[in-house]
Amino acid sequence: MNRFTLALIAHDSKKEDMLHVVKKYQGELSKLDLVATRGTGSIIQGRTGLSVTLMSSGPQGGDQQIGALVAQGKVQAVIFLRDPLTAQGHEPDISALLRICDVYNVPLATNPSSAEAMLNSLLQHDYAEPQPTLV
Repeated sequence: MNRFTLALIAHDSKKEDMLHVVKKYQGELSKLDLVATRGTGSIIQGRTGLSVTLMSSGPQGGDQQIGALVAQGKVQAVIFLRDPLTAQGHEPDISALLRICDVYNVPLATNPSSAEAMLNSLLQHDYAEPQPTLV
């Protein structure tokens, strides 16, 4: 992961939404390093042929693994399509990932509209390395 790295995460009910976004931007995303939680990344790889580095599934620590990559400066943006209407057993991990994106000033999209807006912005403009903000 030495180029711009984008993390992709989607709750089960949002995986098709993620696939729609990824397919729409597939050509551009093929030029990036992609990292994803196992379930999301497996679907993306299988249905688009894009290369994706797979972490563990979200409930098995994948959200935390991606959070660690954000903190290490190895992930420059995150798309996390969340299901706001379904309780998640690993909610503390989700909250920690959202917090670490805020701490390190890393763009985070949590729904398809914000994902497309973020991708349009990032792909049209040079993106500066994120800098940590003081907490």
